[in-house]
This record gives sequence, structure tokens and C-alpha cells, in this order.
Amino acid sequence: MTDTVSIRDLRVSAVIGVHDREREIEQTLVFGVDMAADAANAAARDEIAAALDYSAVAQTIRSVVTAGKFRLIETAADRVAERLREEYRLGWIRVEVLKPLPGEGYTAAVTIERGNR
Repeated sequence: MTDTVSIRDLRVSAVIGVHDREREIEQTLVFGVDMAADAANAAARDEIAAALDYSAVAQTIRSVVTAGKFRLIETAADRVAERLREEYRLGWIRVEVLKPLPGEGYTAAVTIERGNR
């Protein structure tokens, strides 16, 4: 059995977009991430060393997104998944990225999964 550790509603300011006007401003992206993890082992030991450190994961997401200056939210999601899988040795991850577009009246979203559950 594989458990899931999640991060919800992580807001990251980033330069993202395909239009010139978007490349000159920061916009807020909202991340939701689910990661396969051994929560039972962490619970049994009750030590951070045995757990997936979600604070460190959140900082990694921020770092990838702010440095990336991506054009597409699909690219942001893919790069975040790639980096988290590598850095935290995750077998499976799901990344959702929301890009609120208040001037347009909707929120763009993409969800990707990488690896095997």
C-alpha cells in the first residue's frame, strides 16, 4: 500500500505566460501536489527524518517556478514534477497548477501525473 502526502493551495508569484504583457508582470500560480510516500513508516517513527518534509517540498516548488519564467503552465507543472521526483526520489507524483485569470473571468488549470503508483 502506498500513502499520499499532499500540499494544497501553495501560492507562488511567477513570471508566466505567452503574451508580451504577461512577461513583464508577476502572476500568482496555485499548486496542488500529491506524492506517493510511506506515511506509515513516518508515523511509526514519529520523526521528520522518516517523513516527506512538505516544507522542503514547498520551497523546492517555489524555487523551480520563480527561476523558470515559463511560458506555459504545462511546462511549470512538468518541471516541478521532474525536480520533485528527482530530489525526493518519488515513484509517483500528481501536480495541479491553477492560473487565475480574473480579467478573463476564469482560471486555467492543468494536472499531470508522472511515474507509477
